Parts: sequence; C-alpha cells; structure tokens
Amino acid sequence: MWWVKIETYGRMAHSSHAELGESAIEKLLDILVDARRLPLPRDPVFGPVTVNIGLISGGRAANIVPDRAEADLMYRTVPMAPDAPSLESQLERLLAGRGKLRVVRETLPMKMEALEGLETAVASFTTDLPSLGNWGRPLLIGPGSIHAAHTENEKVAKADLTKAVGIYTQLVRDLRSRCKA
Repeated sequence: MWWVKIETYGRMAHSSHAELGESAIEKLLDILVDARRLPLPRDPVFGPVTVNIGLISGGRAANIVPDRAEADLMYRTVPMAPDAPSLESQLERLLAGRGKLRVVRETLPMKMEALEGLETAVASFTTDLPSLGNWGRPLLIGPGSIHAAHTENEKVAKADLTKAVGIYTQLVRDLRSRCKA
C-alpha cells in the first residue's frame, strides 16, 4: 500500500475576475485525470496495482479562486519488477512542477502463511502485520468480508463469527502442537 498526498498551489482572486488568479483546484483536477491514466503494473500472484482517490480538499469559499488544494491517493501495490519505474518516479514525472508529492505511508506487499485445510485468497488491502515482524510468521484470518468493509452496511454475520471461533480454536491447537514438536 502506498498512500500519497498531492498538493497544488495557485493564486487567490475574486471569482468575478478569475483571470487574475490561478486555481489550485483546477491544477489538481488535471493532475488527478493524468494520474488515473498512468499504466499500472500487474503481478501474477498479487494481481493489479489499484488506485483510489479517497480525499480531495481545497479552496476557501465559492467566490474565491482557490490558492491551495490537495488529494490523498491510496495505491494498492504489488511486487515490482527490478527494471520497472517506481510509482513515485512516475508520479514525480507526471507532476513536473505542477504540484508537490508527499508520501504519507508505504507498506510493502506481503505474502502470508498458509495453513493446510484453510482456504486462502489474495487480499487487495493492507494490514499492520508488516509492523509486527518480530512476532513470527504472519497469519491473517478473520470473519466477515472485505466487500462490506468501510461501507454503510459494514457487518459480520453471526454465522461467520461462530465459524471463526471453531477456526481459531483449531488454529491454536495446531500451532501449539507445532511448538511442542
């Protein structure tokens, strides 16, 4: 995951004489259109890089040409080929003096531990697991669906919770037996 902030700057003016100003929002919109057109890589295991423009802000009032604007973009990254240009270098080239790029957070893609008998899938989201490397091999398991996450109907079904209790119980038993061996 790669979370970046793009900032643009302009010059304030009264909207009745917009020609005297320079709109930071219009600059940002142009950059975002270009950013959406960037060719993004695909990995055979992790799938495609995806991008979400999650937050846009700027301006002071409807009658003022905005002097500042910003957008937060979240890229779901994949392992990059050694000779591939980085997303950062692509965005820096795309900005080319039109705006400023700031990296808010970067979390590299991570391959999780797979346990026999448990279904696995590639998940297109990030987790804090990379920050917990001293705790052993990573497992990411839990009830519910990512498709409901961060929606107005976010929920976990009782049946999923009940199933998870059984999985967690078996998981602890299996891990415990591994430690004894």
